[in-house]
Amino acid sequence: MSDRRPPLYAEHESYGAKFTPFGGWEMPVEFDSIRREHDAVREEVGIFDVSHMGEIEVSGPDAATLLQGLTTNDVESLSVGRAQYAMITNEAGTILDDTVIYRLDEEEFLFIPNAGHDGEMYDRWEDHREEWDLDCEVENRTEGWAMFAVQGPGAEDLVAEAADEEARELGRFSLSRTPIAGADCLLARTGYTGEDGFEVLAPWADAVDVWDAFDCQPCGLGARDTLRIEAGFLLSGQDFHLEENPRNPYEARVGFAVDLDTEFVGRDALARVEDEGPEELFVGLRLLERGVPRHGYEIVVDGQPVGEVTSGTMSPTLGEPIGLGYVPVEYAEAGTEVGVRIRGEEKRARIEVPGFLED
Repeated sequence: MSDRRPPLYAEHESYGAKFTPFGGWEMPVEFDSIRREHDAVREEVGIFDVSHMGEIEVSGPDAATLLQGLTTNDVESLSVGRAQYAMITNEAGTILDDTVIYRLDEEEFLFIPNAGHDGEMYDRWEDHREEWDLDCEVENRTEGWAMFAVQGPGAEDLVAEAADEEARELGRFSLSRTPIAGADCLLARTGYTGEDGFEVLAPWADAVDVWDAFDCQPCGLGARDTLRIEAGFLLSGQDFHLEENPRNPYEARVGFAVDLDTEFVGRDALARVEDEGPEELFVGLRLLERGVPRHGYEIVVDGQPVGEVTSGTMSPTLGEPIGLGYVPVEYAEAGTEVGVRIRGEEKRARIEVPGFLED
């Protein structure tokens, strides 16, 4: 059931967008067509309403210590105006969520849980703040910030026009406080499409004005999904799930976001995995026959199941069916041929490293 709506719900509805429930939110899945929106981002520029993403603010003298203890990367090394990708793990090293952390000031941070995880992560941060007796404040600002993603080769020009020419100087995983349409916004050079782009956090009350400042193709969650699958990016709740598909960062190929020289919940368990190596790995799948690999389809070798597709689509960019999933390490080498069982019929597929787009 979806009982939360983004601040632009009425505007999206008047445009004629189709909606879908996602993470407890009612979000636009498509404005014109998934293909048109996908192509706009790959070839020019598009804008996504991603206000369903969570925003948790952590501030105070021990803010960095709290974030350091609850995420896998080195938060304390972040300079002001920089961001980092990290995982949130439990004591067993299993991924609870992935996140991007922004350092807004020396004692002020913002991190982004995935849709529907903001309440859970707020509680987790509050509980550990109390348990570790830390001097900081935690605030759930998910319904205080609207969030938009402006993505594609033309994103820099569009953002520089709407915000400031200095946006061109913003490096990857950097952010600044930037006025847009008269609103005090946060502008970060981050994204989830495999293209250059920016993410904008705007005050909830200013969402309409800030959205209207970007004159480009509006895009829904359908295109966001096809774009991120092509790029080989994980989707929380689908490519990993605490109960239905528990994974650690090394299985999910995001070990680059784990710094074992820091102390965090799950660190010792992950040190053992890093030392011994994972038993399974996240892989890309390219179908060599007609069909589309979908979530839940079996990956087979010699007719026997060895893994499962977690995400899949007909790639609009490549014109080929592609997917993501996990297989034992002995089948994870690029070029290995496997099968994907689609409606009872085995289709030939080739293993690839996740990320299907050529540089």
